Amino acid sequence: MSKQVFTQVIRGAHQWVRQAEDALAKALEQHGPDKPVGWGPQTAYFLPMSYALMGLEVRTVGDLREQVAHARELLRPVPSDELWLPYLGDGLDAGAATMLAQEVLAALRTVDGYTPPPGWQGFISDTIMRELGIQLVDGRMPGFALILGPAPTTEIAVKVVRELQKRNILVFLCANRNGKTMRDQMVEGGVFGDDAPLEECWDLYVVPVGPDTLDGIYVLNWSIRSALTYGGHKRGEARKCLDYTKRRIHAFGITFGEIPDDWYAMGAGAILMGYPVISDSPTTPEIRPTGVTVREELVVQTDYDQLVPTCIETRAVKVKVEKIDIPVGYAAAFEGERVRKEDMHVQFGYKYSPALEYLRTVEPGEIQDGKIELFGPDIDSVAPGGAMPLGLEVLVAGRKMARDFEGILERQIHRWTSHAMGFMHTGQRDQIWCRVSKKAFEAGFRLRHLGVIMHAKIHEEYGGIVDKVAVRIYTDAEQVRAKIEEARKAFAYRDDRIAGMTDESVDVFYSCTVCQSYAPDHVCVITPQRLGLCGAYNWLDGRANYEINPSGPNQPIPKGRIIDSIKGEWEGVNKFVYEHSNRKVERFCAYSLLEAPMTSCGCFECIVAILPLTNGVMVVNREFPEVTPSGMSFGELASITGGGAQTPGFVGVGRLYLSSPKFLSADGGIKRIVWMPKQLKEAIRERFQKEAQRIGEPDLLDKIATEDDARTEEEILAHLEKVNHPVLSLSPLM
Repeated sequence: MSKQVFTQVIRGAHQWVRQAEDALAKALEQHGPDKPVGWGPQTAYFLPMSYALMGLEVRTVGDLREQVAHARELLRPVPSDELWLPYLGDGLDAGAATMLAQEVLAALRTVDGYTPPPGWQGFISDTIMRELGIQLVDGRMPGFALILGPAPTTEIAVKVVRELQKRNILVFLCANRNGKTMRDQMVEGGVFGDDAPLEECWDLYVVPVGPDTLDGIYVLNWSIRSALTYGGHKRGEARKCLDYTKRRIHAFGITFGEIPDDWYAMGAGAILMGYPVISDSPTTPEIRPTGVTVREELVVQTDYDQLVPTCIETRAVKVKVEKIDIPVGYAAAFEGERVRKEDMHVQFGYKYSPALEYLRTVEPGEIQDGKIELFGPDIDSVAPGGAMPLGLEVLVAGRKMARDFEGILERQIHRWTSHAMGFMHTGQRDQIWCRVSKKAFEAGFRLRHLGVIMHAKIHEEYGGIVDKVAVRIYTDAEQVRAKIEEARKAFAYRDDRIAGMTDESVDVFYSCTVCQSYAPDHVCVITPQRLGLCGAYNWLDGRANYEINPSGPNQPIPKGRIIDSIKGEWEGVNKFVYEHSNRKVERFCAYSLLEAPMTSCGCFECIVAILPLTNGVMVVNREFPEVTPSGMSFGELASITGGGAQTPGFVGVGRLYLSSPKFLSADGGIKRIVWMPKQLKEAIRERFQKEAQRIGEPDLLDKIATEDDARTEEEILAHLEKVNHPVLSLSPLM
């Protein structure tokens, strides 16, 4: 072990703890022990690090005393010149002390009403964490990087970040050297603008957290919450939580230049969580024994071309760099990229021109694999800032390809094309809106490259059912309009086909166990009338993905003998759920909230929760930031609903399920819904109205209370009586 490293670690930890002690003493003197502290409704875990490691529920300034005292207890004397010790245990304790002290300092900021400087994220909420859940578990986001300070040059900074983006690694930026930050370098290098909203930064996978070293604690306490949310570990289970972050969260730190004591101390905290640190400084002593981390703890890489590969290798991150023959970068990190009007070379669709994307199945003899045809002029025929018609027709053939799979593959066009740097895509079918940036055009991007992307990605992701792919691109307005009319007939067929499917019309359902890496006991059961709770998979997707990968997470579930048709319980489904939930979940009722409801992983779009006083249920979507009539925020509800637990009275759902005839059909169906946020109400209005009309309650949606009508169960009940909501005539839920 390096005496130099751990001397600096312990010295830096002493600095952090001393700062926390001084800040706490000052806060107690100025505000008293009862002053509220922390991030309130943004998290259900109080101060996440002390909640996970110590089991504390810190609510006030006075509650911080125990946290600071424990941080002090963890410290050992700074190593002397005369005595050689192994240092590892003392160094890791110093890392824990540092994280606890930093969290105290960050929390005490809230007492004085601190807000992050413009362009910096600051505290990362539970909502953001859960929104990333599906990307964490489906492999689109295989890991995270926390970068301390600026790179030696802007060119190196951009190079490193672009290499991480290509691998879909989420990048957090914090700390500074002499006032210079890596956020400054991202602006200088054109990764994002100085006034870029934080939503855009998240979409680009490059998030400026804060300009100070202290701000790095936001990333670490965001990360520790994964053990509580997805790992199912309890507060105070320090060893289990740290083992979880080591095994499940593929994160690492990067530092540029000489490492000061306070950075070393913070790095020891990261290493304690299983996250190695990679430095570019040749004077940094390496620590290569494994154990605390999966591989080496502290590694030096001075070759900037090899810096990111070294990070990937050291942390054992499983990534796949997509190499597609186009002249711009290609990765999921570019999916949320906006192409603004002033940066645009050409656009298609929306109100500017007719546009369409359409995938259809043909006989193998009708197409030549890889053939890309352009009918009409290319984008170099228009002046910068202009508009063109666009028809993107993808033709696929395969022995296992079925017409019912067309919509599934077609919907991926948004994702696949958006991964091209400088190409913006929104919408679907004949409602798309696309833009090509000036930079992409100048790099050589042309319409045929859309075909290159389609050919490569369909073969890569759907090679199990597709043997040939050809692409035809139309830019003549009349040809595009003709294709739109042709495609609308296919769209109508698909909608009728899916809408006509019922749970009774099939003999098998499909499972989804993608999220078991974070919620080990969770099994999602997808039926024709109940999509996956993340909203990302329906029954046809499950069938298609099983065809593609027979040993994957989407498996057929034979329904077997019916046990209860009202509650939706089948012998075969119970057997499957029991066997695939680590023998933890014995029963599953598809149509009941109160009896053996489906487990929830944490990636749900909405939570349905019982409101006993109203004899009904409320629905809250994750975008709703306020406290609900249940007395809990979305994050607090998620903490008791997620993690793979079967929680009667609470269940996670996809928002489309709210308009399904099977929604809580054993408990009264959609008539039980008495409250939901107004934003959610408007988002589901069209589909919900159809179901409401089917059951003879055409004005039901307008009778459902929102936050404008009621904030408590008592206020909801008064609203229900005022509008004569049908829930009043239903039998008691409990």
